[in-house]
Amino acid sequence: MFENAPIGGGLAKVNPIAYWTFEDTFDYLAKYKIPAHPLHAKGYPSIGDAKDTIPIPEDGSVRFVNYQWEGDKTKWLDYATERKGRFVGLQNKDGSTKTECGIHVEGAEKTFDRDLWAESKVVKALDKAAVGALKASDETSVMVVYAPWCQFCQAMEESYDKLAAEMEGKGIVVAKYRGDEDRDYVANEFDVKSFPTINVFKGGKMTKYESEVRTPEAIKAFVESC
Repeated sequence: MFENAPIGGGLAKVNPIAYWTFEDTFDYLAKYKIPAHPLHAKGYPSIGDAKDTIPIPEDGSVRFVNYQWEGDKTKWLDYATERKGRFVGLQNKDGSTKTECGIHVEGAEKTFDRDLWAESKVVKALDKAAVGALKASDETSVMVVYAPWCQFCQAMEESYDKLAAEMEGKGIVVAKYRGDEDRDYVANEFDVKSFPTINVFKGGKMTKYESEVRTPEAIKAFVESC
């Protein structure tokens, strides 16, 4: 906590909160009613940049609102988890998990610039107008609402492309809509609580795929059962 001045002169340093835990910080905010970052009330334990910071858990069930905890606060307060939710899906050049923002590093603005299914010939990218038309259509279609930084979305990239290739022969559109840039819209229109969210549209009806098994076979069977 105390760093003495070096021999020969210089500054001494005191680090009064060096041994605080993450929970100590929130306790202090609550005790003295210190304004907290508004994103804590939306489920974010740590605040990074918009493209690679997520709520923990992703459904936003844990929040710090009006100096009170909502949900299971232990999801935030494990040992040394002050940065939990940041740098999701990002790696350093050596393959290790990214733990620093790197804004001082040349080329840092290109840390994550790859979209999912960007080169797919069968997964259709939709804008809002096209999504509305798809949802209202009598034809059968499948749409994933995703975020490119989400590890679960990344994990299903290959399998979803395979599904789209199989469905193309049956005349069924398999589409994608990026939801992390328009969360209120996708939450209201497609019941998105976390990424990825897959919905099947058939006869003007939307049915949400609730399973976390996202193989082509499983999704295909679900589409056929709707």
